[in-house]
Amino acid sequence: MPAAGYARFMSVLQNNDARALRNSLPFEPCEPLWKRAPARDETGRPLSDFLMIIPRLSRQPSDIISRKLGAIQRVLERYGKVVVFADMNLKLNTLWVTVRPVPGITLELAAVIKMNVPEALLVAPDQRAYMGRR
Repeated sequence: MPAAGYARFMSVLQNNDARALRNSLPFEPCEPLWKRAPARDETGRPLSDFLMIIPRLSRQPSDIISRKLGAIQRVLERYGKVVVFADMNLKLNTLWVTVRPVPGITLELAAVIKMNVPEALLVAPDQRAYMGRR
């Protein structure tokens, strides 16, 4: 997997009603994420997504990058029934994951990714803003 630019490494295929994650080729950098990441599933239900930052990942040696991306890929494959789309942007050191709307899956999946890649950080809103406090 290239150490620079975009590395879209997971996507979902329909295969006789069984959903399976597969590796895919790098995507063109000019294609915006909002055009690639699905917003609804095949039945029209809305999907959920989250963003993680992995600081300084792209500055690591290529073997370390490969090891960390492999760890993320294994986690996403374990959660293959709920993971619909994943995009690793090595230029920005960000991981975007789109999942089916299962209660608690965002925090669970982010926690498992963090267990495997400890420097990974979940990007989340400040909950105090939703409660009227700042």
